[in-house]
Amino acid sequence: MKYIIIGLGDYGFALADELATVGHEVIGVDNKPTHIEPLKEKLAAAFVMDATDEQALSALPLHDVDAVIVAIGENFGVSVRVTALLKQMKVEHIFARANDEVHRSVMQAFGIEKILSPEADAAHDLVEIIEFGYDIETYHVDKDHAVVKFIVPSKLIGYSVPQLRLAEEFGLKLIATIRGKVKKNTLGINYTERNVLVDVPDDLALEEGDQLVIFGKFSSFRRFWNAL
Repeated sequence: MKYIIIGLGDYGFALADELATVGHEVIGVDNKPTHIEPLKEKLAAAFVMDATDEQALSALPLHDVDAVIVAIGENFGVSVRVTALLKQMKVEHIFARANDEVHRSVMQAFGIEKILSPEADAAHDLVEIIEFGYDIETYHVDKDHAVVKFIVPSKLIGYSVPQLRLAEEFGLKLIATIRGKVKKNTLGINYTERNVLVDVPDDLALEEGDQLVIFGKFSSFRRFWNAL
C-alpha cells in the first residue's frame, strides 16, 4: 500500500520507518531536510516543503495513495491548516495526529477518517502492562469492548476451557486457543511453531505456554483476571 506521511518528527519518523520496513511504499514530507535525511534510503520519495503552502501541497500525489497521514502534533496551527487543505482538496482517506482533546475535537469536526493519539495510546498500553503484566495484548474495538490475547496463568494449567466458565460468569467469548510446539530447524536451533485452535475440544486441558484469545467487555475481562 502507498502512504504519504506529512511531518517526520519523532512520531512521523517512527511511523514511516515501520511502514517502509514491512513493505509499504512511503512518501515523506517535512520542512526540515535533517528529518528526511536518515530515512531517504527507505522512502519511495521525499519532499522538503512547507505543507501549509497550498500550491506546494497540491503538487503531491495526494489522490494516488491509500491514505495521507498528518503526523504533525507539536504545532497545532500547522496541523489544522494542513488537514483543512487536504479536506479542501478532497483527499478521501486522511489520518491525523491529535495531541489533546481540543486538537481531537477539531479533527473530529473535519470528519477525519482516523484520529491518532500516540501519547494517549502509549500511556493506556503502559497502564495495562502494569495492571495485567507483559503477557497480555489487547485490541480495543470500542470504549467498552476488546479482543484480549493472554498467556494462561499457571493457576489455570490443567483446567479445560468449560471449567473457566468464561461465558457463564463473565460474559466473555473464547475466540481461539493458541498452543506452541518446540521444534528444531535445520541448524538444530529450537523454535516454537504455534497452532491456532478455533474449535477447542471441551476436554482439552490447558498447558503451560498456551494462549487464549477472548472477546467481550474489557471490564468483564478485568473482573475475570481479578478473580484468578
